[in-house]
Amino acid sequence: MIRTLGITHDLEIIKDIPLKQLSSVPLKWYWVDFDAPSEAEAKLLDEHFRFHPLAVEDCFHLLQRPKLDHYEDVQFFVLHAINGLTLAAEEVDLFLGKNFIVTFHFNQCRAIEDAWSRLAEQKKSIDKGHLYAAYLVMDKLVDQYFPSVYQIEEELNEIENDLKPKSVQRLMDDIFEIRAKLLKLRRTIVPMRELLYRIVNSERIEGLNEMLVYFTDIHDHLVRLTEMIESNKDLTADMRDSYVSINSNRMNNIMKTLTVMSSIFIPLTFIASIYGMNFENMPELTWDWGYFMVLGIMLAVGSSLVILLWRKGWFK
Repeated sequence: MIRTLGITHDLEIIKDIPLKQLSSVPLKWYWVDFDAPSEAEAKLLDEHFRFHPLAVEDCFHLLQRPKLDHYEDVQFFVLHAINGLTLAAEEVDLFLGKNFIVTFHFNQCRAIEDAWSRLAEQKKSIDKGHLYAAYLVMDKLVDQYFPSVYQIEEELNEIENDLKPKSVQRLMDDIFEIRAKLLKLRRTIVPMRELLYRIVNSERIEGLNEMLVYFTDIHDHLVRLTEMIESNKDLTADMRDSYVSINSNRMNNIMKTLTVMSSIFIPLTFIASIYGMNFENMPELTWDWGYFMVLGIMLAVGSSLVILLWRKGWFK
């Protein structure tokens, strides 16, 4: 589907202008949105707008890294939206000309819808020109990143505050799953931050100086998102190390308990095994008090080992 939004010099909004009539209608600037275009519609990037072949090629080779390319009087941006369910990156391409912007995306994009609706409803916005429309698209894309990052923070807080007993393996699985989500977001947000840095410092985008504060604000949001991701990533690493340490300490306590029991009963087992042998010439077996004497020796040995281990702090 292709839709158009044109702004006249009297700041009137005209929607759904046929592409062939865009040049004949007196417009201050216009926006053309290729929303999940068909193959025939996608060809119009080359046949109607005559964009650079490399830029058109990049539109069809998904998924490109966020970038900015300069082609004569047209700036080409590769932007990334985030799927709120899978956290997968979805490409949104934007062409910025002297008096127009063209957006191209194969998937439904909520950020494009929000920016389109805002321009159509607020006449104060359309007076700022097509560069402001490009800013709105980028701003709405970045705004969509925040809910995903906040959701991950809530999951981490739930793990920290959860008092229900869980196995260490299950906790580790949850932490590694969250860490994988953070890395997936990082692969989208960091390149977008670098792209906005290039835009802010570019000298080839006409009219950017008047809009610089807006794009700087987007860059600040991306810096904040990056810091949040790095902070949460460090938190998952600390939680992972803590659970590994707890598990190791628990295992050490178990081994310590088994060692204490073995240290006490090995000598007693040795004494019992001697008198359990079926030899006929064992004088102690015929003594009247032999049985009680051996029990006394075993009790003395066991008690001595208990006292020795207690003094060494093994029972603390």
